[in-house]
Amino acid sequence: MIQQYKYFNIIPEFERSSLQSFQVLHIDLRFYMNGNYFRYQDASSFWSALGKCTNLSNLTLDLDGNSFGDKGASGLSSALEKLTNLSNLTLSLQQNQIGSIGALGLGSALGKCTKLSNLALNIQQNNIGAIGASGLCSALGKCTNLQNLTLIILQNQIGDEDVSGLGSALGKCSNLQNLTLNLESNKIGYQRHSMQLPELPQLLQLLQLKIGAIGASGLGSAIGKCTNLLNLTVNLQCNHVYDEGASGLCYGLSKCTNLSNLTLGLYANQISDGSTLDIGSALVKCTNLSNLTLVLNINQISDEGVSNLGQTLGNCINLSNLTLDLNFNKIGDQGAQGLVFALLKCTNLSNLALSLPYNQIGDEGVSGLGYGLVKHTNLSNLTLNLSGNSFGYEGASSLSAALGKCTNLLNLRLYLISNNINDEDAQGLSSALENCTKLSKLTLNLYQNQIGDEGASGLGSALSKCINISNLTLYLGSNQISAIGATGLGSALAKCINLSNLTLEFSNNQIGEEGVSGLGSALANCTNLSNLALELYSCQIGHKGASGLVSALVNCINLSNLKLDLYSNEIGCEGASNLGFALVNCTSLSNLTLGLNSNQIGCEGASGLGSALAKCINLSNLTLDLVFNQIGAIGTSDLSCALVKCINLSNLTLQLGFNQIGQEGASYLGPALAKCINLSNLTLDIISDQISAMGASFLGSSLVNCTNLSNLRLQLGSNQIGDEGTSGLGSALANCTNLQNLTLDLYGNQIGNKGVQGLGSSLANCTKLSNLTLDLYSNRIGDEGATGLGSALANCTNLSNLALGLHFNQIGALGALGLGSALVKCISLSNLTLQLDSNRQLNFKAKTESLKSKRLVFFEIQFW
Repeated sequence: MIQQYKYFNIIPEFERSSLQSFQVLHIDLRFYMNGNYFRYQDASSFWSALGKCTNLSNLTLDLDGNSFGDKGASGLSSALEKLTNLSNLTLSLQQNQIGSIGALGLGSALGKCTKLSNLALNIQQNNIGAIGASGLCSALGKCTNLQNLTLIILQNQIGDEDVSGLGSALGKCSNLQNLTLNLESNKIGYQRHSMQLPELPQLLQLLQLKIGAIGASGLGSAIGKCTNLLNLTVNLQCNHVYDEGASGLCYGLSKCTNLSNLTLGLYANQISDGSTLDIGSALVKCTNLSNLTLVLNINQISDEGVSNLGQTLGNCINLSNLTLDLNFNKIGDQGAQGLVFALLKCTNLSNLALSLPYNQIGDEGVSGLGYGLVKHTNLSNLTLNLSGNSFGYEGASSLSAALGKCTNLLNLRLYLISNNINDEDAQGLSSALENCTKLSKLTLNLYQNQIGDEGASGLGSALSKCINISNLTLYLGSNQISAIGATGLGSALAKCINLSNLTLEFSNNQIGEEGVSGLGSALANCTNLSNLALELYSCQIGHKGASGLVSALVNCINLSNLKLDLYSNEIGCEGASNLGFALVNCTSLSNLTLGLNSNQIGCEGASGLGSALAKCINLSNLTLDLVFNQIGAIGTSDLSCALVKCINLSNLTLQLGFNQIGQEGASYLGPALAKCINLSNLTLDIISDQISAMGASFLGSSLVNCTNLSNLRLQLGSNQIGDEGTSGLGSALANCTNLQNLTLDLYGNQIGNKGVQGLGSSLANCTKLSNLTLDLYSNRIGDEGATGLGSALANCTNLSNLALGLHFNQIGALGALGLGSALVKCISLSNLTLQLDSNRQLNFKAKTESLKSKRLVFFEIQFW
């Protein structure tokens, strides 16, 4: 009996099933058995079983992170070539250490699947190189029935020749309608500093291997032969395309006359004015284009270039959706005006996103830009980013007047960060918004300007007339707003009866307790709010303000997600306790973030807050930042006991650094966390808390009981843990058998060779670890310790991602050599980041040894 759809994530179940009965099959084996199965088991029975599914028309295989290498790719290939009825195939093969041989075999198999019409292949972070890319692409050229193709090949050491080969193959896929190509960051190796290293000329040569003008032009020429393309995405970010490559690429694309949707990513490619006219002129020939995204950030485009681009794009009369990202170029008044005036010809535009921050645009340019926007009467969605430019009152007024005439806007995102906007400018903007009565979603970022009470109140008044707004994000941090402005804004927002999602950022304003209480009372009338984020750090709200704010929010009965950032507000113990008890009445809360950093709440405030949180039994996600609050051991004890009662917690972030909790506090905290049996994700920050060796050991031994923990981050820097505490912590963590992701920050703890070797030996017992970050800088680790750590980590057989911070220690050339030699033996390692001291001989040793590992997809070494 033929089955329409079947899903498996366990190999034996699949192998025992009726293999020939499937038409649509999804097998999800990402990091299967933590990558051990394909590495240590004979997987031939699985590949054989897959090859017997001969009636398949649709197959999805998720095989990321299994490190099965060329051998596994060969098994997969032998199965695929038997599935001759496949029309739809999705293959995700990230981080599998597939080399050129595996890629060649895979390509050969795909070339035999002649009925394929839809193919998605994700082979990023492997090692297929030039030969593999060429073979894979040549085989794809045989898939002449392909209509939809997605290829993700980023970080695979591909250069110009390989891209040209890829293009030639694609040119044979004459039936392609939809194509997505992601070729970002195809380079070998990376070095933080650009210093010359004559000892490693080969490495320096490899660093220069990126896709350049020849490759981009060749790719464009080949894509131009795919004349049936309707949808195309090409991502060549962070390569060396230059003007010649950009022109060549787009010249090829100009032949795709049926294109309706195009996304072209060319940021950071040293493109200047010389190619923008060619880019635009080529795109004009794609007469059916309706959706266009051009990403040209961080290039060298000035007025002439952007005007040329605008003039040519203005002839794309069928465009309805346009996104232009031109951040960090050299565009001034003339360029901004030229761009927008030219786009006036695009009369069908309904969605426009212009990103022009940090250019050189002044009043004249912004005025001209605004005038142009007025003419776009069909706009319903507008994103405009003019942050970090140099316009003043005239420009702001003209822009506001223009926006007021865009009466059909439904969604508006406006970014005007650091633009010297004052009250008068803000009121002009407010008057404009009053006319946008159809707005349902608004993001307004006015951070770091000169807006006072009058401007804030006027803004609120205008927003209150936008009665259809359901989602509002308002950034007003670092202005000159006091209690009057905050209250006025809040009172006005209370009239936005349809608000369900609200983010308000008021940080670094002097709104005080009166202002925040007034704001809270006003928001209490927004009864439909389900998601609320208030960022109010450094606002001088005091304990009365904090209490009043949360007491008012109790009336928001539908709140399920609440984020309160109240850093540096002198809330004190009374404010923290009252805040907690008010939160108890927010009975619908499931996700809570409380930022109370630097508020002098003391042990009494921590105790009161904890007692209250214990009654918030529906919380599943809690983030609590109490850094710099002098809560001590007693406050930690009471807070810990309270957390035990939050029985539904699965995700907890607890930041208690710089609180002098000491060894005693750590001994309370550990056992309490051990009783949070549902925790799967834990971040614990107790930096500079004087917990000493005994406290670290207590903490570690308690975490053993958190049997569901899979993700753990411990920030224990500057705690005088020493060798004894480090070894004890490691021994305890070795029993956390389900840990997959671990970050340990242990800097500045007087750890020597003995401690780091003990830690490494223990971590080798965490058999499921796939991602490990160890920050061990500023300790006393020498050559022996570095070598021992490397040798121990070599036994972490599932480790695929490793970051080691070992700078500011006593590691010399011998230690670096031992570390590098050992890490080469990490059989699953694909991504490695090393931080070492800036010592010429040490650098040479570490690099030459680490680079011997051909499995590494990403290797970064940072010198301090």
